Amino acid sequence: MVVAADFYRERPVLVTGGTGFIGRRLVAALRQRGARTRVLIRPDSALPADWAGGVETVVGDLADVAGLARACAGSDTVIHAAGFAHADAADTPDFAARHWAVNAEGTFRLLDAAVAAGVERFVLLSSVKAVSDPGPRCVDEAWDGPPETPYGRAKRAAEERVSATGRERGMHVVSLRPALVYGPGMKANLARLLEAARRGWLPPLPETGNRRSLVHADDVAQAALLAAGHPVAGGKTYFVTDGHPYSGRELYVIMRRTLGRSAPRWAVPASVLYGVAGLVDGALGLVGQRQRKARTALDKLLGWACYDSARIGAELGYRPAWTLERYCQTGLRGSGE
Repeated sequence: MVVAADFYRERPVLVTGGTGFIGRRLVAALRQRGARTRVLIRPDSALPADWAGGVETVVGDLADVAGLARACAGSDTVIHAAGFAHADAADTPDFAARHWAVNAEGTFRLLDAAVAAGVERFVLLSSVKAVSDPGPRCVDEAWDGPPETPYGRAKRAAEERVSATGRERGMHVVSLRPALVYGPGMKANLARLLEAARRGWLPPLPETGNRRSLVHADDVAQAALLAAGHPVAGGKTYFVTDGHPYSGRELYVIMRRTLGRSAPRWAVPASVLYGVAGLVDGALGLVGQRQRKARTALDKLLGWACYDSARIGAELGYRPAWTLERYCQTGLRGSGE
């Protein structure tokens, strides 16, 4: 990977969320390039063993103004990967308040500390949820539908503050919108999908022609370093994907292959699957569960969520190294997940 400016050669690069799923990949990528790496950590964080002597840590969190000031002091670059990542958490006032407190207000405080410390580059790891779901089509950054969830609204507010700070302060700022992220340590939807396939709970999915975008955590790290170091990126927002939108049937076949099983030629029709999901959600409603969890899970397999990341490739030279199939064939089997 070629970075247009060696922004990491002189002063430490601050990574927030460095012990998290994507943050660890960022720290690893920076260290591989010989960067001085600083990580903001909570007091209760368990540090990876390989960080000993090689990563500077500052104790604090996104609510700790003094800790943020210490973390930003002496740094030219901040890559902000920390956040409350439960995008599909219940749409309740408590969860909405937490999304806003962490993903929006936490970013505001970090930006204030960065400005006060004279930070020159600020990269925000946002999400495709910062815009509305585009429906049955694949969209690029021109798509600007308003976010539909508390998570998305908080991320969008963070993006807007980042952009405004860049304009007002002359700071190099970039917002990245990764699609659903996979890789070592993944937990959410893809991990549940694999577990369902392993246990034989996942029925043969039909080919509906839908497309869903994904991206490997290593490629998100690649995109973040390119965004921080490339002058063209300043003030921009980019979608980040692995360049291969998947149908629900493709996901099913990939998971079966990963488990060493062939995929049956037949499939359960989508109408039957949605009918069963409706019955399950109806039964849950009778016992007080109002969320349509079965329908939501099925939509994530057979619905659309397709994003075009050609712009970051054309402007910054981003080239995803992974596809889900390659990961499942190599990284997933090798990791013991």
